[in-house]
Amino acid sequence: MMTDRPVTPPASEIRELFDRIAPVYDQLNNWLSLGQHRVWKLMAVKWSSPCAGNVCLDLCCGSGDLAQLLARQVRATGQVYGVDFSPAQLVIARQRAESQPPPAPITWVEADALDLPFEDNYFDCATMGYGLRNVTNIPRCLSELYRVLKPGAKAALLDFNRPTQPYMRTFQQWYLDNVVVPVAEQLGLTEEYAYIAPSLDRFPTGQEQVKLAQRAGFTATHYPIAIGMMGVLVMTKPKII
Repeated sequence: MMTDRPVTPPASEIRELFDRIAPVYDQLNNWLSLGQHRVWKLMAVKWSSPCAGNVCLDLCCGSGDLAQLLARQVRATGQVYGVDFSPAQLVIARQRAESQPPPAPITWVEADALDLPFEDNYFDCATMGYGLRNVTNIPRCLSELYRVLKPGAKAALLDFNRPTQPYMRTFQQWYLDNVVVPVAEQLGLTEEYAYIAPSLDRFPTGQEQVKLAQRAGFTATHYPIAIGMMGVLVMTKPKII
């Protein structure tokens, strides 16, 4: 049973937060992960199993890292859609794609992860980086992913993990308090990055995520990575028999 956790803020507040941090989002990710977020994103892309010619979705795409990685895999015959509800993040994603054109076309779409503007069974695979923790309704988000994915398609969702070992949870909290927040303070974003800890407190554990994915119709496995500090939820939409 899931225990009581902090209440998720309204979607408008979350959107405004990501609009504010957009200019330094990539820089902070690099500093706070010591560059390791690039490795974790490569793992997520690999687990989503993109192939040349596929049509892929990067949900909650932010500044577009995962969408760019998907574009390399699907190549010129494929298509990638980067979707986010933060217009400021999408501006940066477009600018990055224009300065370093990807091998496959990327269409940037401002949309809500809980109400995707795509037909049923449209995508061959999907990724999501640090988005599931920030949606206001996780079951609804997973149901939308299920709807838009083709039978047999995979989705890989990268996010913070809530370690089950008490000592790892203590270390994670120490890292947030003594590394993440001080770095954010230097950039005038204390309030924005102090948001991470309560968002993690209300985030389902890996096994709870698996159960939620199964209820949405997927088969699913959660893989803890980065000594348990991060995790990737890998989901497969069953094929029609």
